[in-house]
Amino acid sequence: MSIYEKGAFLRSMTLLREEVPSFQRYPFNLSAVAAMERLDFHPKVTYIVGENGMGKSTLLEAVAVALGFNAEGGTLNFNFSTAETHSELFQYLRPVRGPQKARDGFFFRAESYYNLATEIEALDRQITTAPPIIDSYGGKSLHMMSHGESFFATFMNRLSGRGLYIMDEPEAALSPYRQMAMLSRMHELVKNHSQFIISTHSPILMAYPDSIIYQLTPDGIRTVTLEETDHYFIMKEFLNNKERMLSELFEPN
Repeated sequence: MSIYEKGAFLRSMTLLREEVPSFQRYPFNLSAVAAMERLDFHPKVTYIVGENGMGKSTLLEAVAVALGFNAEGGTLNFNFSTAETHSELFQYLRPVRGPQKARDGFFFRAESYYNLATEIEALDRQITTAPPIIDSYGGKSLHMMSHGESFFATFMNRLSGRGLYIMDEPEAALSPYRQMAMLSRMHELVKNHSQFIISTHSPILMAYPDSIIYQLTPDGIRTVTLEETDHYFIMKEFLNNKERMLSELFEPN
């Protein structure tokens, strides 16, 4: 049994390697996927990090869709589709769930958040006796806020606890201050028995102490500490040696 299984809504995902049609084509030719057998999830916070092109969003999307979430984001009740662009990877993942079922769940995708906000407005225009969906997002149209305010409204209002929350680059429209506020909100939700799986480039969001960080590399997937991530190292080097690094960046080729 993995040390991460106790208390987790989602314990792990296993790649059904014997059923994969070919590791020579996308998305199975991504290094992280090709090397994957089983990915264990921390009962509190799991991070998936790495350079662009390593397959972070592809892997996170497949995990979410394999659990029944809509590929463009939202709760398990959303089933809209603006465009069928998600990969077939989810068909070859087998989830191992914990004994307790999450009471809440949300898949947040920065790149398709506009589509989600539009779908909420469309659903709320329908005649129904149920309360407006937007009430659970703070009561104000997500299209009537700035991008960052809209993102933050979802984090602060929609996520209610005892949930499984999958987030793809949630820092996309958030200032460093708001990222720290989001980290504080995550802690509140973790204390309320929530589990997070997050793909991010933000060293601030990666700083949650009771977590595991998986770094996707050309050689596969490895476990690292915050200080071992490229994101942390490069940011620290830049801030501590700004003039030297700028000089190197601006040197003629």
